[in-house]
Amino acid sequence: MRLLKIIGGLPLLSVIAGCVVGPAYQAPSPAASSHAVLPQFQTSLPKHSAPDDGTADLTRWWGQFDDPLVAELVDAAQTTSPTLAQALARIAQARANASSSRSALYPSLAANANSTRSKSPSSGASVVSTSSSASLDASWEIDLFGGKRKSADAANARLSARSADWHGARVSLAAEVGTTLVNYRACIATAAMLAQDLQSREQTAQLTMLKIKAGFTAPADGALINASAADARQRLILQRADCDLDIKALVALTDIAEPDLRAKLAANDRIPQPRGIIVDAVPAQALTQRPDIAVAERELAAAGADINVAQANRYPRVSLLGSIGIAGLRFDGQNSHSNTWSFGPSISLPLFDAGRRKAEVDLAQARYDEAYAGYQLQVRSAVREIEEALVRLDAAARREDDAAAAARDYERYYRANDDKYKAGSGSLFELEDARRTSLAAQQTLISVQREHVAAWIALYKALGGGWRSDAQVAAMPATAPHSDRS
Repeated sequence: MRLLKIIGGLPLLSVIAGCVVGPAYQAPSPAASSHAVLPQFQTSLPKHSAPDDGTADLTRWWGQFDDPLVAELVDAAQTTSPTLAQALARIAQARANASSSRSALYPSLAANANSTRSKSPSSGASVVSTSSSASLDASWEIDLFGGKRKSADAANARLSARSADWHGARVSLAAEVGTTLVNYRACIATAAMLAQDLQSREQTAQLTMLKIKAGFTAPADGALINASAADARQRLILQRADCDLDIKALVALTDIAEPDLRAKLAANDRIPQPRGIIVDAVPAQALTQRPDIAVAERELAAAGADINVAQANRYPRVSLLGSIGIAGLRFDGQNSHSNTWSFGPSISLPLFDAGRRKAEVDLAQARYDEAYAGYQLQVRSAVREIEEALVRLDAAARREDDAAAAARDYERYYRANDDKYKAGSGSLFELEDARRTSLAAQQTLISVQREHVAAWIALYKALGGGWRSDAQVAAMPATAPHSDRS
């Protein structure tokens, strides 16, 4: 009868277990979290092709460069990266932790068995006895105030955060590979230009020595052109060393053997050009595609759930315990058996802990406040990154034509002075001044071209690299292309 009363009270406990103490979490929106998120971007958006040409899918963006080596190196880096391996290991840890947290919501069942054989003296003789027992023990802590459910929610939120971390690491790695490759191409272009410049200076030096021997020019011109050639030579050496450093960086990123990588790079020496990226004019929409903001929001959700857990720990705990067992004893030729069972509730009521549980609630609340401030900071940083990438992209696009015109016209000016000097009607000082100006203009053009592509890469990274949350993927039409997700 007592057992029936206990079982009859279980529905009431189930109703009570629907309660959750503590604050209810509501995910913040980026626009409501920072005044930095304005209704529209305050920078000119890049011009792009029609939305249906595939440029909107950033997950395929690396394959849209005019050099297939870009996508190949990015794929190689993402396949062998220790950083991504670490991120995957953190996902596995978070998944195991989430499974462990969910298991606390269910009853636990354990089987125990033992058998002992012993010998003891009795009335001058040895008596051998054997005792055996087996039991099945069950326990279930009823989640009366939602603490265990919220603990599971916190673990699931952290699992989502680690998944978004993994995608963020992939995006950062891809951007680093792309930027390093672009830097290398620009470095090689600059080195080729410096090699031509050195050859030109050496030819001028030979002509100057002939003029000095013939008495047509002063010996000081010889010192000037020799110094000019030496300066060009050391610049070329330094530039080639920088290019080698870029190769070392690409080897470390992609894990491709250096001879093989150099062979791949030698097939093309142009700075790779990407396709345009479509940017949503609404910052809040662009921010929802940032994995780092998703990480900050999921960490905030976990911190909110931790408050509920701490609050639930201040309330009573009720567990149901049960055990069924059998035991046997064989002693001095006699056998005996017994069956046991037990079932009943266990109640733990916190009475006095000197404020420890209250302090744990305060600690959880403080950590939530810290996480919310971190979320706001991440939103502001994201807006800044996107705006800065747009500014650099716009500036580089508008500078490139002027830089090309300046390089072209300064080159013409230098050639005219070179012809005059060879004809004997120009001065070496004017020639060297024109050479320096032309060289600076060509270096500026290469730098602007590099900055233009680097700005596209920075924009790709700032927009999240094509990441979408589970909710966004679920809301997509069935015909929409798949993208990486957390």
